[in-house]
Amino acid sequence: MRVKVLGSAAGGGFPQWNCGCSNCHRLRVGILKSRTRTQAQIAVSPDRSRWYLLNASPDLRQQLSEHPEFAPPSGTRSTPVAAIILTSADVDCVLGLFHLREFQPLRIYSTTSVRRALREENTMFRTLERSNPPVSWEDLLLDRQILVSPDESLELETSLYCKAVTLGGDFPDYVSVKLRKRLQKREAVIGLELTQGDKRLFYAPNLPSCGEDGMRHAEESHVALMDGTFWTNNELISVRNHGKTAREMGHLPVSGANGLIEQLRHLRNVRRVLIHLNNTNPALDEDSTASQTLRDAGWEVAYDGMEFDL
Repeated sequence: MRVKVLGSAAGGGFPQWNCGCSNCHRLRVGILKSRTRTQAQIAVSPDRSRWYLLNASPDLRQQLSEHPEFAPPSGTRSTPVAAIILTSADVDCVLGLFHLREFQPLRIYSTTSVRRALREENTMFRTLERSNPPVSWEDLLLDRQILVSPDESLELETSLYCKAVTLGGDFPDYVSVKLRKRLQKREAVIGLELTQGDKRLFYAPNLPSCGEDGMRHAEESHVALMDGTFWTNNELISVRNHGKTAREMGHLPVSGANGLIEQLRHLRNVRRVLIHLNNTNPALDEDSTASQTLRDAGWEVAYDGMEFDL
């Protein structure tokens, strides 16, 4: 399984276009040891010819254009993108779908509730139905492994399986109260367990809480890409002097009591990588105490262009 990190930042990227926080300012003037980052986007391939996008970042067009693996063959109108697998209906996870609307038949996997949140009250998503055949929406059922490879006769070693894992959390604010009452909250935010042969990747870029399911799937994976949005629970409040805590926004903080590092401190045989870092996160500074704390605890910080094989 080949994994490419096309984007590694939270909403707005890094530096964020309208933010002058210490991290963004120092990166712009060239005194921060860090990298620019686009919004979180992962691509996975079982054979380096078919690619599966985990979510659809607002920066998706730019991200696909920067990697030759996603270019259509000469003289064709096609794509090596076989499917898109969504972890939530959050804007940062789905806005990139509109970049894929160019009369290209695609498959989109999501929970039933996420599909309904996108299609029943958001008529713009009808632009995805213009292709012939139209985009196909496939249901992800919680805790049930499904084959996402397009050819079910493929050999086991090149077959890619996916399982949706509930992580708690809620639907985005744009989902109406009326529709929320008809949706399953357990389907609002999921992690993805991707399996090829005996190799396993766990992807949870939005982690309201680790919980037993999230903990178990992280433990059983070879690589775990986990929510690194905020370093502390009060991070935004300390920067802006107002706002919500990380937990109130649906993100388990990386540090502190019962934070991500503490909860997963025993995972010594799992490659642990933070992704979806907010521009205020001190771990973006490679010379910071936060960055050193991560390295000492056995964690890595994802960056745009990071790749690895399982």
